Amino acid sequence: MNTTRTTKYGQGKDALLAATVKVVAERGLHGLTFRAVSEVAQVNNTLISHHFGTKDALLHEAVAWATARSMRLSDISSTDSIDSNFARELVELVDREPHLQMFQYEFILESRRRPDLHDEAVALYEGYIGALENLLTKQGHVNTRPLARAIFATLDGLVLQQLTVADPKSVQDAIECIEKLLEANLSTTQVGSSS
Repeated sequence: MNTTRTTKYGQGKDALLAATVKVVAERGLHGLTFRAVSEVAQVNNTLISHHFGTKDALLHEAVAWATARSMRLSDISSTDSIDSNFARELVELVDREPHLQMFQYEFILESRRRPDLHDEAVALYEGYIGALENLLTKQGHVNTRPLARAIFATLDGLVLQQLTVADPKSVQDAIECIEKLLEANLSTTQVGSSS
């Protein structure tokens, strides 16, 4: 008889990290315990201890896992432009996997209270900003770092709104407006450089 238990989130460390993201998204960082993660992952909590050792180690790996997954699913690093397809895909990602974003917001807020998490929170945001900067450079924009930071701040705020108060259609429409602003910025930059 096969007694292997199948978890809701897959197998191995990924299942434990996905369960950690879900726990933090639903209960906040103060609700993160090995027991809570084991209940969501449907495994014995000693398995979590075996893989990660400490709650902080689990948290740090979960941040890296959630960020990498979110970047991969939003496809920021391989997209050609912030357009209607990008807007639709981002809105769908937030709808499909809200725990990824909620986890990251919980972590960012906790980094304000826990200085030991500050550098990791900065790295999380800088990863997104760096991906946007690469995209803007490919499109021919100049002075891309501040522009990437401004766009990321807008997208970050829109995602938060989608998670809390805004309907996905209004968020998608707002993201599509970013495309028009970028087109205008690029036109202005090209006109200015040819004078």
